[in-house]
Amino acid sequence: MADSKNKIYILFYLLAALFLIAYIISVEMDANNYGGWLLMLFFTSIAIAFRGNKVLRGLSYTVVILAVVSLAMYYPKNFVSIGNFKLSGLIVPLLQIIMFGMGTELSLKDFATVLRMPKKILIGVGCHYTIMPLIAFAITSLFHFPSEIAAGIILVGCCPSGLASNVMSYLARANLALSVSITTISTLLAPFLTPFLMGVFAGDFVEVHFWEMVWDITKIVIIPVVGGLVFNHLLHGKIKWLDKAMPIVSMAGIALILTVMTAAGRDSLLKVGALLIVATFIHNVAGYFFGYWSGRLFRFQERDCRAIALEVGMQNAGLASGLALTMGKMATVGVASAVFGPMMNITGSSLSSWWYNRLPEEDLTEEEKEKRTSLEVL
Repeated sequence: MADSKNKIYILFYLLAALFLIAYIISVEMDANNYGGWLLMLFFTSIAIAFRGNKVLRGLSYTVVILAVVSLAMYYPKNFVSIGNFKLSGLIVPLLQIIMFGMGTELSLKDFATVLRMPKKILIGVGCHYTIMPLIAFAITSLFHFPSEIAAGIILVGCCPSGLASNVMSYLARANLALSVSITTISTLLAPFLTPFLMGVFAGDFVEVHFWEMVWDITKIVIIPVVGGLVFNHLLHGKIKWLDKAMPIVSMAGIALILTVMTAAGRDSLLKVGALLIVATFIHNVAGYFFGYWSGRLFRFQERDCRAIALEVGMQNAGLASGLALTMGKMATVGVASAVFGPMMNITGSSLSSWWYNRLPEEDLTEEEKEKRTSLEVL
């Protein structure tokens, strides 16, 4: 049985190679009508093949996102509207469903966790709302992007952390309770901190309407999360199919949001795409680096440092997309979040996989610690 499964995964690797070759040929022949579909099939085949590998399995969802984003880049008109209905109208409702799903995963016990480790959570949230906005501002000063593209980078940096950071923390053997707590508190503070930080760092790039943004974040994030929390308290476990469906709905919703945002901002992406990818990568990875070493600075355990690193580096790109939409600047301000979403999933999955295969120091025996130290010296 295991051998037959392995053969299937190998088959998808071979299919991926064939689709990639066909895509390269289509590019050489300037056959753009087929290029997008071939690239999508390549990523889809790779995503399925990755499911057969324990290390790469965590990357499969990210590769699926790359597959649908490829279609959006090649055929943007198909993801802008269907008939007279603009697909951008789905972004806010989908975000509300995703945030409701986050709420259903929370309980009053999660909030009790805050009382047990307030220092770690306070430092984690503080690092999140200082490191990422400052790095974003530094990047926009360095790269000299157009004003609204720059505002989008800062908007990503000013948003709370997202659900993806909790998944990555679990995979990275990090302190999951700390991760969930930081996500929860940063999300609850977002209606006030995100507009304030946007006013401070992006006020020169775009007009920031503080109270309008407060309300937008409240209706997109706070109300659905509270609704999910109440649902969990009253009905958790009583509607089992919904408990199983919400994670799938959330993942599909994130993929659709990124696809619509990519289609809307395609022209801007083609103009500043390569430079924006570099800037986004720096923003994301610097968040991991400074988040991790901030934990080290306060002498936290390895599990705590990993959680803070992922919480700082991984932003709620979906919320940034929704806010860009409410600002009426989805095709410009929203471009950075369309790049940051897939980017953080790739880097986060890679970092988590590396950490998964490297036990935290506090879980090692004395013999294992000595062995690791000797290897690091070599």
